[in-house]
Amino acid sequence: MLNDPACKNAKPKEKPYRLADEKGLYLEVMPNGSKYFRMKYRFGGKEKRLALGVYPETGLKLARDKRDEARKQLAQNIDPSQNRKAMKAALAADADTFEVVAREWFAKNAPTWAENHSNRTLRRLERDIFPWLGNAPIRSIDAPRLLGALRRIENRGAVETAHRALQNCGQIFRYAVATSRAERDPTGDLKGALTPVKGGNFAAMTDPKQAAELLRAIEAYEGTLPVRCALKLAPLVFVRPGELRQAEWAHFNLDAAEWSYVVTKTGTPHIVPLATQAVEILRELHPLTGHGRYVFPSARTPNGSRPMSDVALLAALRRMGFGKDEMSVHGFRALARTVLDEVLGFRPDFIEHQLAHAVRDPNGRAYNRTAHLSERRKMMQQWADYLEQLRESRG
Repeated sequence: MLNDPACKNAKPKEKPYRLADEKGLYLEVMPNGSKYFRMKYRFGGKEKRLALGVYPETGLKLARDKRDEARKQLAQNIDPSQNRKAMKAALAADADTFEVVAREWFAKNAPTWAENHSNRTLRRLERDIFPWLGNAPIRSIDAPRLLGALRRIENRGAVETAHRALQNCGQIFRYAVATSRAERDPTGDLKGALTPVKGGNFAAMTDPKQAAELLRAIEAYEGTLPVRCALKLAPLVFVRPGELRQAEWAHFNLDAAEWSYVVTKTGTPHIVPLATQAVEILRELHPLTGHGRYVFPSARTPNGSRPMSDVALLAALRRMGFGKDEMSVHGFRALARTVLDEVLGFRPDFIEHQLAHAVRDPNGRAYNRTAHLSERRKMMQQWADYLEQLRESRG
């Protein structure tokens, strides 16, 4: 690694030469004595260079900060050279174009999103919005012009994509308003203008690769401990969201690794076997909320007398970058039901029991809460182990 004396004392030679730092950063010393900080990186399979400043006007610390910022952009599938060109082009034209504002909005938000969501958002903008609106000053774009771009998406049959693009554009316009580069958000004028998306079940991720991104995002979530623990526990127990929020410490036996409660939908007793990972999460949280009634209390009631808000976990998913059409808290049930059946191969009746659905025996009688408990205990541990492996995988 470089240090300041090495940069200062580097003498020119007959040919340019480089002094390496780390993570692609190096100082290039020219024959005339000029010294340039540059960064070597790869994008789209090609090796590229990014100028980071002239020494000593740009010191080593500043050069490293610029390098780290460029690496963040690369992690979000942004080419720092192209992003810089777009910014310069807008400045040269003395205009805040839609693309420049959009890329700035993206760069600020993408680090908090899951990689999969981030990549899809950028591809959607680059493919469907920038070609038609990118060069226009953002304050000049009105509702009819925006609708024209969205109609192109809709006309090829991608109705859901059109709605997602509209949502992204609204976020970008609101960012432009907040940064004094637009007067208003025109997306509100387009309410009802697009073909409605057909209704369906709760949004859910049932593809293991998408689920892996979600699990990694939850693991990295930096919100309050109760919200973080609730998010981590949700896929492990896959109960209904209200049952998770209103879970009471009195209903847990951590030594026996069981959670017993009454199902809200059917009014029947139910047992959730707890995998070792679930018990660890609850033991971590107990010193903070164990003095109160609820495992996940409301942030407004430190004494634990009220449960967490019904929007707290949903808001956390949105802050992590998962849209309302991608994942809901209820979606963890669909994830478990799909993967336990199609990937792990468990018997459907075991899964239905654990989902607390109404399951009856061949004589039409409802099974009791202890039915197949031993098998379900094994299933829940294997499920937790699978989620852990999925989260740690990078394939």
